[in-house]
Amino acid sequence: MAKARRTTHRSRAGKKLYAVRDKSGRFKDIQTYERSHRAELAKKSKAEIAAAKKKAAKKKTVKKAAKKR
Repeated sequence: MAKARRTTHRSRAGKKLYAVRDKSGRFKDIQTYERSHRAELAKKSKAEIAAAKKKAAKKKTVKKAAKKR
């Protein structure tokens, strides 16, 4: 899946805006840079999710080994 194309604009107040376009080129969503940037930072990549799962599984096996002693 291709990443959404974004065009930057400025609001009347001077804040930076991102305009997300759909496949046909029409505006799908317009949001402030602050909001979109915060959402991107909160979203984890597939690699980060896989690493977290691996770490959790490792932690679980260590706890089981400690209980057996």
